[in-house]
Amino acid sequence: MRGNNVLGLIFANADDGVLSEITGIRSMASVPFGGGYRLIDFVLSNMVNAGMTKVGVLTDNNYQSLMDHIGSGKPWDLSRKTEGLFLLPPFNQEAVNNYNAGWIGALHNITNFLERSREEYVFLTSTTYVANLDLTALFAYHEAKGADVTLLTRKGPAPALRDVLRVAADESGDITRLSVDDLPDSDACSSLSAVLIAKSLLLRLVRAAYHKGGVSFEKDILIKNADRLHYAAFPVEGFCPVLDSMRSYFAANFELLQPENYRSLFRADRPVMTKVYEDMPAVYGIGSDVRNSLIADGCQIDGEVENCILFRNCRVERDAVVKNSILLPGVFIGSGAMVNYCIMDKAVSLRAGKTLSGADTYPVFIGKNIQI
Repeated sequence: MRGNNVLGLIFANADDGVLSEITGIRSMASVPFGGGYRLIDFVLSNMVNAGMTKVGVLTDNNYQSLMDHIGSGKPWDLSRKTEGLFLLPPFNQEAVNNYNAGWIGALHNITNFLERSREEYVFLTSTTYVANLDLTALFAYHEAKGADVTLLTRKGPAPALRDVLRVAADESGDITRLSVDDLPDSDACSSLSAVLIAKSLLLRLVRAAYHKGGVSFEKDILIKNADRLHYAAFPVEGFCPVLDSMRSYFAANFELLQPENYRSLFRADRPVMTKVYEDMPAVYGIGSDVRNSLIADGCQIDGEVENCILFRNCRVERDAVVKNSILLPGVFIGSGAMVNYCIMDKAVSLRAGKTLSGADTYPVFIGKNIQI
């Protein structure tokens, strides 16, 4: 199976509610991560690195930030005369309602787009996980197994997402049981909400489920057809956090401070691409102290920064102390201020001498443009 024979579909607003503080002004797909990326960057890069040349991004609301970020798809070589990147927003209120109802309604809205696409297979995915995946291995695995549907799975407890599938598979990788409830097996896995399926089969299943009032792709398609379709599980190893809460988002960012996780996510042979801003390098003033942190271009550090993720154009003034925190683009920390266990959205300003502190289990979130 060639990559250019697979159509990519990304559900940009899937599970927005689990990061409601951050997604109040943006989609899940455009949530910043890792000091200079958005969640959609990892999914798009996985697709392009596997040779996929056509990707549709299904959106519901709050997609202005996403549009600004992905643009025409040029950073991922998806700005093309044919194929390329397609933004697929709802075109009327009924379409909005269908998207909110679940994947089935959203897919039904884009039936014409699917039918006009020449690709024989479809890779559907959310952006609730962060991983550098070799999708060419997935394509080969799907073909070798002769599967109707292949699910990307990960060992561990079920994340707190909507309709997460718990999967039990035999030694050969064939799925033997599916459930949206936890399975008693200690070796059960969770689906990453990423599926490879033939386009013709997908269209047939979506039409049938939609006209019967189906909403959930997992319950009303995958589980209901488990007895007559061949399902395979493709296990994902290595660094692959699932973002199902603010706490997990906070923890996943800080896991990148471990060199083995950073190297697993950012590989030379499968680069992660993103929109590039022409910023100056970070500037470290005399007397600044920076330890175990990711600092993006455009930052100016004159104070102390430890165990932090700083996005572009952040400013930490002299005698300020920032620890165990995530600062999104344009955050200003005044002289003598102290910050610990916080997530600060874009353009937050903390005045001189102020103190903000949360805990590792409950980081404090400060919304965009707020001045304290």
